[in-house]
Amino acid sequence: MDIKKIYMDADALLHGHFKLSSGNHSEYYLQSAKVLEDPKTAKLLADALAKEIQVSGIEIDTVCAPALGGLIAGFALATALDKRSIFAERVGGEMTIRRGFEIRPGEKVLICEDIITTGGSALEAAKVVEEMGGEVVAFAALANRGFCHRENSDIERKPNCKLPTDKPFFALADFAFEMYTPEECPLCKAGSEAVKPGSRGN
Repeated sequence: MDIKKIYMDADALLHGHFKLSSGNHSEYYLQSAKVLEDPKTAKLLADALAKEIQVSGIEIDTVCAPALGGLIAGFALATALDKRSIFAERVGGEMTIRRGFEIRPGEKVLICEDIITTGGSALEAAKVVEEMGGEVVAFAALANRGFCHRENSDIERKPNCKLPTDKPFFALADFAFEMYTPEECPLCKAGSEAVKPGSRGN
């Protein structure tokens, strides 16, 4: 499966000058919402990701997705795995799990995002799950920005990856784009202004 082509065909691999959720800048941006707006494509990707996870033999009870970006990917993956689907969301800047969702002591939870960059949001959701008594067994995403090592990939973990080293991370493809701090961004130095097409701050 050519994940890059799927993103390009959906006009979801954007080229320009973008401000990422981390505050860093990049010349490329993955807009997974454009890919996932087609239910058939969402199912295709989720089924492929589910197969990778099932082959690993990891036991999963529930899929938890950080809102907003991970909602559709998480639900699609939970459907493919035939598991319960819940989500975490920010309230007053803090990640929380509410809306009546409960986690049983020892419940095995997989954290699913649409895209993992450094894994910050996924880690926040994982901490909430653990505080509620759950056990985070793995992380997953449709795409990996190349800072974290995923299963079945040669890309090595970078120092800014926040995902724990003792939990597997599954994704369908690596998109290893350059990122810059605003102070070091060559696009900014050339006079271009960064835009933020993602879910936060837009």
